[in-house]
Amino acid sequence: MTPKFVKNAILRKATSSDFSRWVGKTFFGIENGTLETNENIFSVVSRLSNTLASLPFKKYLNYGQVNDEQTDRLLYHPNPNQTLDQIFNVLEVSKNTNGNGYAVIFRDVRGQFEKLVPLIPGNVEPVIEEKSKELWYQVINDGRTYYFHNADMIHVRHIAGNGNWKGISPLAVLKNSNEFDKAVRTFSLKEMQSIRDSFILKYDASLNDEKRKAVVDNFKQFYEENGGILFQEPGVEIEEMKRNFVAADMQISEEITRDRIANVYNIPNTFLNSTSGSFSSNEQLMQMFVNMTLTPIVKQYEREFAKKILTQKERVEGYYFKFNMMALLRGDSTARQQFYHGAVRDGWMTRDEVRMYEELPPKGGMASELWISGDMYPLEMDPLLRKSTSSTNKDQSEKMD
Repeated sequence: MTPKFVKNAILRKATSSDFSRWVGKTFFGIENGTLETNENIFSVVSRLSNTLASLPFKKYLNYGQVNDEQTDRLLYHPNPNQTLDQIFNVLEVSKNTNGNGYAVIFRDVRGQFEKLVPLIPGNVEPVIEEKSKELWYQVINDGRTYYFHNADMIHVRHIAGNGNWKGISPLAVLKNSNEFDKAVRTFSLKEMQSIRDSFILKYDASLNDEKRKAVVDNFKQFYEENGGILFQEPGVEIEEMKRNFVAADMQISEEITRDRIANVYNIPNTFLNSTSGSFSSNEQLMQMFVNMTLTPIVKQYEREFAKKILTQKERVEGYYFKFNMMALLRGDSTARQQFYHGAVRDGWMTRDEVRMYEELPPKGGMASELWISGDMYPLEMDPLLRKSTSSTNKDQSEKMD
């Protein structure tokens, strides 16, 4: 194991430096260049990062929401210039372009969370310490090198091969597809720019050379001026050649590129305006998006924050962080009404909880109690104790008496 005094010395050196210039710093390279020139990738990255940043992120204790000083600082003041949802957005954009998103954790003298600063992924390199075999992160800033232990670095990433701590960049996977798509677009643009109106000029064979030259010169003048009056004399016939731009190849290429982008980012291709008849409703589409795309993403964030923001004592006591994705699964008004109706009648949701899901204030009193419909009873309950208007139960009761 790395001696504790060595770790402390490294962290003291890092935390004593001026990291204010790191906050909100932008970078330009293949990631930003691709985002600015490929609208499909920009759309996917925007959707994923904005969706994640908009999800409620809260601290819980045994299913109960916790509001304390640590939570307030994390949500609203993780650093002087950003809120936590903005940091989530930056991390997710970095993850979906570079393959990795990093944010360094600074702590106070008691080892408690104090500040969270996102880093430029190109400036971070995971390294393994030779003796302890522990994971550290090498960070380069303004020509200086710093090292942070993995317990002080939030790291979200795409999949990585065995033995590789860095995630694979989706843009690197899509490199050939992007180049092919760009080549098709460039060729199609040149084709459109090269299309000009063309004509077939027919004249009678009986015209002499002087009249033929006059007809041709007259037509040239008309074509160059792109207008005017063209007299069609006897023995002369003018026919326009139809040259329409056929975009079929470009459309096929666009569909192939969209499907590849959707596969790499693991989203339904419907999100990229592809037609799909496999979903009978928006609820099915969102269910698939939440299950197959968002759940693995939010689980990674939840684990990272629970492991590196909370202490071991807090985790043992039952504290945890969690994204609330229920808003994405509520469906339309009819689906929500059926969901709430069954939840209240079956006794696992109160009317106040329904109101809070719909952003309405709770009423309290009996609205905060669990109810169950009158036609349902506990399985072990004596049938004679059930309320019924039928004479059957009454007769059975009299016989037993």
